[in-house]
Amino acid sequence: MKNVYSVAQVNSYIRNMFTQDFMLQSISVRGEVSNCKYHSSGHIYFTLKDEKGTLSCVMFAGNRSGLTFRLGEGQQVVVSGSVDVYERDGKYQLYARAVTRDGVGALYERFEQLKAELSELGMFAQEYKRPIPKYISRLGVVTAPTGAAVRDIIQIASRRNPYVQIILYPAIVQGEQAAASIVNGIHALAAQNVDVIIAGRGGGSIEDLWAFNEREVAQAIFDCPVPVISAVGHETDTTIADFAADMRAPTPSAAAELAVYEFSRLEEKMEEYAAALYRGVMGRCNLCRARTQTLGARLKSASPLSRLRQDQTRLLHLEETLQAAMKGVLVRKRHLLELYKEKVKGLSPLDKLNQGFSCVSDSRGRTVTDVGRVAAGELLTIHMKNGIVEARAERIERVER
Repeated sequence: MKNVYSVAQVNSYIRNMFTQDFMLQSISVRGEVSNCKYHSSGHIYFTLKDEKGTLSCVMFAGNRSGLTFRLGEGQQVVVSGSVDVYERDGKYQLYARAVTRDGVGALYERFEQLKAELSELGMFAQEYKRPIPKYISRLGVVTAPTGAAVRDIIQIASRRNPYVQIILYPAIVQGEQAAASIVNGIHALAAQNVDVIIAGRGGGSIEDLWAFNEREVAQAIFDCPVPVISAVGHETDTTIADFAADMRAPTPSAAAELAVYEFSRLEEKMEEYAAALYRGVMGRCNLCRARTQTLGARLKSASPLSRLRQDQTRLLHLEETLQAAMKGVLVRKRHLLELYKEKVKGLSPLDKLNQGFSCVSDSRGRTVTDVGRVAAGELLTIHMKNGIVEARAERIERVER
C-alpha cells in the first residue's frame, strides 16, 4: 500500500526543500509593485509582477529600517530576501529584507504617456466640461451588475430622490473585455436619453482599474452627448476616465450624491417659494385694494352729485347764518327803536301836558318861554292836555330865580 501523508507533512517537506536551496535563501527579484498594503502591525504586504507572472511578498516591520521610500502601486523595484513556504496556507512567498527602486512601472509609464497625449489633444480641457443637470429624471449607470458600487449608487440615489429612474448597463469592468463593454454601455445609455451617466466601479489595484485608463473609454466619455461622472475606485485612485469625464467623484456613493438632487430639499424650497409667492400675491392684492379704495374715495369726492350736495349744504349753512344775522340786526334795531321811543316819549309835549303842564304861544305861534317877550294886552294861546285856551296878558311880572 502506498504511503499516505498529511497536508502538514507535505507542506513541511516542501518548506525544507526551499530551506535547503541556497539560491532561494538569498535572492533578488525585479518586478512592479501591486496590491501594496501597510498593515497596522507595521508589516508590508505586496505583490511583485511582470508580464508573465506574480509573486507574493511580505516585509516584516523589523526589516523596514532600510526602506528609504514608501512603497506604492506601479513602482518598479528590486526586492532582496528569501523565498520560503508558509506551512499553514501551503503558499510560498518572498520574505523581503531590502527593497530598492528600479525605475517607474510599465503600467504607470503607459498611464503617464496616454495622459500626456490626450491632454495635448485637448480632451481634458475645462472648456469642454459640461455642467451636470441639477434636476434629473433618468440616471444611467455603467458598472458591474453586482458589487458594492452599484448597490451604493442605487441606495443613495433612491434615498435622495425616489422618483429618479435608474437605468443600469451591466458592464464588464475588469479584464480584456472591460474597455469595450464600458464603451458599449456609454453609447447604449446615451441612446436612452438619460440626463447624466455614472461610469465607474469599486476600488482595486491598478490592474483592476486599468480598463478606465484605456484610450477608447476616454474617447467614448469625451464624445458622449450626455454629461458623464466618473466614479472609479477610492478617493486616492485616479484614472484617465477621471480626466476625460465632465466631473470626477471620489467614490460611486459620492457620484450618486452629485448626480441626484435631494428631493426633500427640493420640497422644502418649493414650500418656501410657495409661501413667498403667496405673501407677494397677498401683498399685491392688499396694495391694489387700498389703491382702489383711495381712487373710489377720490371719485366719490369728485362726482357732480357729491359737489351738489356739498354746495347745497354750504347754501343751507349760509342761509342759517344769514337768518341768524338778520335776527340779530332786527333785535338790535328793535332795541334801538324802544330806546328812541322812550326818548321821544320823554320829549313829547303831550306827555308834559298830561302831567299838568301847559304850553303858551304868542299870536304868531311862537312858543313863549320868556316873559320879556310878552307885551301887556297881547293875545296868548295856552295849550292844555285836553284843549286850547286863548287869554290876554293883563299883568306881566318877572320873577328872578
